[in-house]
Amino acid sequence: MPNDPAASPPDSGELLAAAKALQPHAAILGELGRLFADAGHELYLVGGSVRDALLQRPLTDLDFTTDARPREVQQVVRGWADGLWDTGIEFGTVGVGKGTDRLEITTFRADAYDRVTRNPEVQFGDHLSDDLLRRDFTANAMAVAITPSGLGEFHDPLGGLAAIRHRVLDTPSAPEVSFGDDPLRMLRAARFVSQLGFGVAPRVREAMTRMAGELGRITVERVAAELDKLMLGADPVAGIDLMVQTGLGDVVLPEVGGMRMAIDEHHQHKDVYQHSLTVLRQAMDLEGPGGPDLVLRWAALLHDIGKPATRRHESDGGVSFHHHEVVGAKLTRKRMRALKYSNQMVDDVSALVYLHLRFHGYGDGKWTDSAVRRYVTDAGPLVERLHKLVRADCTTRDKRRAARLQANYDDLEHRIAELAAKEDLQRVRPDLDGNEIMRILDIPPGPQVGEAWKYLKELRLDRGPLEHDEAVAELRKWWNAKA
Repeated sequence: MPNDPAASPPDSGELLAAAKALQPHAAILGELGRLFADAGHELYLVGGSVRDALLQRPLTDLDFTTDARPREVQQVVRGWADGLWDTGIEFGTVGVGKGTDRLEITTFRADAYDRVTRNPEVQFGDHLSDDLLRRDFTANAMAVAITPSGLGEFHDPLGGLAAIRHRVLDTPSAPEVSFGDDPLRMLRAARFVSQLGFGVAPRVREAMTRMAGELGRITVERVAAELDKLMLGADPVAGIDLMVQTGLGDVVLPEVGGMRMAIDEHHQHKDVYQHSLTVLRQAMDLEGPGGPDLVLRWAALLHDIGKPATRRHESDGGVSFHHHEVVGAKLTRKRMRALKYSNQMVDDVSALVYLHLRFHGYGDGKWTDSAVRRYVTDAGPLVERLHKLVRADCTTRDKRRAARLQANYDDLEHRIAELAAKEDLQRVRPDLDGNEIMRILDIPPGPQVGEAWKYLKELRLDRGPLEHDEAVAELRKWWNAKA
């Protein structure tokens, strides 16, 4: 992998390490290089694939660019590829499947933008340099020639390797031009801060701050996709904070930045915003080997967004946020619906926000078994996430208080486990089903059956499982009292 002489000289060890990272794909790279060379075309590994190889990050997809036009690309790989997709062909991209690898091969681009949407007027280019110049950040604007023997010349005309060394995001052209062409790139900057641990160049930060309002041109679906990638990154707190500090958050997540104005009731944090970022970090620490949990992370970030609207200054000089979990759940639902998240995602995150304070009524183990059952029943399949969210929400610097809260939650989890060993807490149902209710009361299907079912479920939550005869007696007693 020799260096392009126009680039800043790389350390030979950097290129050797990148080549080693690409070694598992050596066979495919060589085969593709031969196919394109035989057809008289250039082929380059480009963008995030080169960046991640240099950073020693796992490579999932391989991205290529070529002088061949899309139909020519299809002709070159047809017969070699296991599968072809043309969903992006109008933008010059051909999707290719080979074994377990997924490849995207895109014709050199030299697009023009209308500055109204983020959709370019697609123009195919004839030179690699033009294609690299139109990319979002210099760290994504490097390429490696793919030849029949594998990796060829390393091209870095815009200083991408230097950006990686300094862990900084900068744009190939002036950031005003880059972000004016495609405002989503500003949100991608925040996402890469989260994923890669990079900072942003001063001129990039300044342009993001001035141009934040341009994000309004972007569809909410694309915004939500970037936000999720940011939230699943290694440091979503850094990405969120960049959004808030530059004003991007005011456009896509105004409730998060709005928490900066609410003083936390424990007075242990600069504000509720900083508290929420701390909770997000602590929730991540509790995720375990299952990997990033998007629902938990969103709930941790948003759990206190109801505080600004419910803040009250009390006569004793304190501050209260009564029912902020109720308001917060409504705000969460409204924001996530506006971003067009799935109904399941909206329901799960808003439910966790609504339930996150429930534990604080537990005190020192004073809940009845009925209260424990209701806690588990109300959380349903979210109960494990609720455990983690509640634990993460403990950010007090008072070590004794923190230890007491964690001990109380240990006790609650122990009680849940004890009850679960006796009862199916995840599927609390009345001791009699609808058919039995109709037979015992001699009533037809209808609202009365539903009322009886609901009464028996409440009884089940209060008293636990009943013997069949006892459940029948309680049902008749309730029915007779209604007559």
